Amino acid sequence: MTHSPSPSAPPRRAHLTVLVGLVAIGLAGAVFAVRRPLMMSAPTCLAGRWHGCLDTENGVLLVTLAGLPLAAAVGWALARRRQAAGVTSAWRMSLAEVGMVYGTVPFVWMTMMPGPGAGIVPGRVSLVPLRDLVTMGTLGIAGNLLILAALGFFAPMRFASLASVPRILALCAGCSVLVETAQYVFQLDRVSSVDDVLVNAAGGVLAALASRRWWRTPGS
Repeated sequence: MTHSPSPSAPPRRAHLTVLVGLVAIGLAGAVFAVRRPLMMSAPTCLAGRWHGCLDTENGVLLVTLAGLPLAAAVGWALARRRQAAGVTSAWRMSLAEVGMVYGTVPFVWMTMMPGPGAGIVPGRVSLVPLRDLVTMGTLGIAGNLLILAALGFFAPMRFASLASVPRILALCAGCSVLVETAQYVFQLDRVSSVDDVLVNAAGGVLAALASRRWWRTPGS
């Protein structure tokens, strides 16, 4: 009895191409959805004025999108350097490093923007689970889900030690606690809420599950 050979697994480059394509489609959809608000901050950002650009959510998003070619160039340079050194999975590692940094820092920056009473209004804390969730609204919940999504998506692709749901949950929850603590300590006129931690961590875990097929395994 003869057995037909099983089809070979798709090459890793094809997997990487699929991943890059999914990221590009997601970014294109996000840009299309918020194109009008972004254009409102474009004149101020193009003029190089800090106030009205990097201290607004629309301005930060616009600058982040404008810097994507530079981020892609950094990822390409890292990958080429690793390939020259004979490192395996050079492209995956480089994409993950750039992605988790470039996709996380802008969102954390926005959460650390001071409110009108910063430095005057004392820090506020909300420790009752789910109490603030009902007042966030759809946009607020979506924003909180995205804050650590890039970290959750790319971290297990870069570090084999983080390639598990409990560890990603712990990582994202810990990072969110640090952000909420900083908001309180620096009196940014924001509410440090346990619901923010819960939603931030959930966003990181959901993003991690979306990238599960590309997670790094020991020895890879």
